[in-house]
Amino acid sequence: MENKIIVTISREFGTSGRQIAAKLGSLLGVNVYDRRLLEQLNDKYHLSSEQLDEIKAKKHSWWNTFTDFYKQATALASTPYYDATLLQTVTSEMLYNDEKRILEALAGKESCVILGRTGFHIFRDNPDAFRVMLIADLKFRRENVARRLNISEGDADVLINKVDRERENYTLTFAGRSRYDARNYDLVINVANLNADDVAQLILDGIRIRQQFRASDVMSE
Repeated sequence: MENKIIVTISREFGTSGRQIAAKLGSLLGVNVYDRRLLEQLNDKYHLSSEQLDEIKAKKHSWWNTFTDFYKQATALASTPYYDATLLQTVTSEMLYNDEKRILEALAGKESCVILGRTGFHIFRDNPDAFRVMLIADLKFRRENVARRLNISEGDADVLINKVDRERENYTLTFAGRSRYDARNYDLVINVANLNADDVAQLILDGIRIRQQFRASDVMSE
């Protein structure tokens, strides 16, 4: 693909977003960024990716009160891995702002695929961004999660509800709008009954169609 492109992929839990992002990255010949961002934040704050995820899942009201997570982490401050003073200064807002800066720096240098991380909002005014949302009915997601994680469908339901709720809370806090609002995206795909290769190709086709449309607009001016 000749023109620079930043693909942001938002998704409901259980839609195989990571697999689709990887396949799209291969088709485009670009890097895919997701939890690797958290690893960079881990280097700065000396916290595990799981702990950072838990911080990010907290609601806006958490900013003004430390949760049980911080109490537990501070209790471990005697070990070399934790720093009680540092833990008390880390907030979900700080993590979001750091992650946003990392994403903007990466996208400023190269074409890439960004999975999650409120990318649709961060790059909402970037003309190179192509924003995608992956959705599917609950039955498809339940079966997909149960099969992938080798858990019961009942446990899959619980996990789906938890992850979707946390992602929506985070998006509402920092984007100020629901991630389910279709106006956030250039393309919304129902992935039920489609394989990851098909979905990745659909996204690639959408990118090419938009680039052709823009090129014809420029030629007609």
